[in-house]
Amino acid sequence: MHILVTGAAGMIGVKLARSLVSDPPPGLTRLTLVDVVEPKVPAGASVATVSTTLDIADPAAVAARIAKRPDVIFHLAAVVSGEAEADLEKGYAVNFDGTRALLDAIRTLPDYCPKVIFASSIAVFGAPFPDTIPDDFHLTPLTSYGAQKAMGELMLADYTRKGFLDGVGIRLPTICVRPGKPNKAASGFFSNILREPLAGQEAVLPVEEDVRHWFASPRAAVGFFRHALAMDLSAIGPRRNLTMPGLSATVGEEIEALRRAAGDDAVALIRREPDETIRRIVAGWPTQFDASRAAGLGFRADASFDAIVAAHVEDELGGRVG
Repeated sequence: MHILVTGAAGMIGVKLARSLVSDPPPGLTRLTLVDVVEPKVPAGASVATVSTTLDIADPAAVAARIAKRPDVIFHLAAVVSGEAEADLEKGYAVNFDGTRALLDAIRTLPDYCPKVIFASSIAVFGAPFPDTIPDDFHLTPLTSYGAQKAMGELMLADYTRKGFLDGVGIRLPTICVRPGKPNKAASGFFSNILREPLAGQEAVLPVEEDVRHWFASPRAAVGFFRHALAMDLSAIGPRRNLTMPGLSATVGEEIEALRRAAGDDAVALIRREPDETIRRIVAGWPTQFDASRAAGLGFRADASFDAIVAAHVEDELGGRVG
């Protein structure tokens, strides 16, 4: 089995690649990692692993890569939400045109039907919506990023229906706690207010503490993709895009989980600095989902925000805070 991972230099791509190398799925013989910057090959790779650059917005380069006929494609390449909103052309070039280039490269190859696991987002939903959004709620994106992901979902479902590929869209909750440095995602502060104080650094909170959102840890996200890889996608049926299980919590509940993990001194490192642009974007985001379809198919999320914080401390901080 040959697996291709696009966006492999991103946070989830890096963690997924490490998982595939450290715990190879049955039959894996080759792993190809691509991104606009060359991804690092995980240490200790026992599986033949190739790492190279690929601009997902270059249809010719995408077609050349797909011509190698990988059996499974994890399509993670994307411009994040805040950047996609600020730079309309870049967002559409990568998030929609890049996805279309990938799917069309698959479509045009004869006798080829790979499994495609697409990283989508709960940003495909926007207000107004019910307090708890069911899995079959209509797509109502209120950001360019959400619209681009929604279009990718529709193409994935249509190309699966046509028999060009065997696809599933994984609608990720907001991933928290993201390791590394702050990025341009509008949701970045959800991680920043935990990650920086846990490392003894100041963080900025641009919204009120009663803001509620839908979360999953990086561990859970990798687990979603690994589960999709292992499962028979025919069990999903014709509605090929799934909202992943998650944890609904407020910013205040995040902060209390930080307090339990690292104490009052860590909480004191959070500086309130309202940002009207971020507040406006976040106000249109969903807060709670009924993810029973995905849960019934075996996808699993984090049990609590304390567990999310503990996973970050263990995975990124060597088990120590401050």
